[in-house]
Amino acid sequence: MSLFLDSFWRAVAYCLHPRVIALSFLPLVIMVALSLGLGYFYWDAALDWVRAALESSDLMKTLWGWLQGIGAGNLKTVVAPLVVIFAVTPVIVVLSLLLVAALMTPALTSLVAERRFPQLVRKHGGSLALSILWSLGSTLLALVALVVSLPLWLVPPLILVLPPLIWGWLTYRVMAFDALAEHASADERREVFRRHRMWLLGIGVLTGYLGAAPSVVWASGALFAAAFVILVPLAIWIYTLVFAFSSLWFAHYGLAALERLRAETAAVPLTPPPGSPGDAIPSAQLGLPDDKDIPPG
Repeated sequence: MSLFLDSFWRAVAYCLHPRVIALSFLPLVIMVALSLGLGYFYWDAALDWVRAALESSDLMKTLWGWLQGIGAGNLKTVVAPLVVIFAVTPVIVVLSLLLVAALMTPALTSLVAERRFPQLVRKHGGSLALSILWSLGSTLLALVALVVSLPLWLVPPLILVLPPLIWGWLTYRVMAFDALAEHASADERREVFRRHRMWLLGIGVLTGYLGAAPSVVWASGALFAAAFVILVPLAIWIYTLVFAFSSLWFAHYGLAALERLRAETAAVPLTPPPGSPGDAIPSAQLGLPDDKDIPPG
């Protein structure tokens, strides 16, 4: 728990570092350009498709009639934009996470290592290719879990639990691996994961809940169309900062855990195996006489 809380406060403080703030704008520029470009070409088509699908549903027709009867018919105009936004939000989250992991995590981990762990030896246990495969595989598993769990989101309590758990697991898998890839060997990384799995997953889940906050800003763009162009980049930047914070949290926790692991390993005395040159072998086992059996002179 002490390591968990210590790394949390250090990550919060590092978020105010000018280099961290500057690095957060690179994923922001890429995501804003991608989002606005796709929105410019496909937003109207997506809205028309969703409206047509809703209008063709008998259940939705009944709901529209009920809303009209209670004087809330205007809500019909915001349903289609909200459906589109909720559909693309997971894609935005995943892309933001991957961009932060690729563009920010190595630099943030180096920043933490330079300032806190300058003597920590780099064993390069994770290559760039392995990191990419690990991230893509974890993302695929998270998307499968997301699709499979969609029907459960209709149960009110579960919608507050399942998405943060899935995002948290994905964040833990991607960020923890990248935080240790440069400094830990493969065996050390697996040992840190084994010892601290629940704490690392807890960091991922908490940041998963933090990642839900930008969704409020993101969804507000549908309710305030005039501010949509401003609110969407703001939401994406908040996503970027949340994942940058989680990257710093994982870096502080992971490198501190690695330092403790190496300290424990160095403190364990190495016992030579039986029969090594350091062992005293009785003379009788070698077929030689003892010193007492050798006459003087």
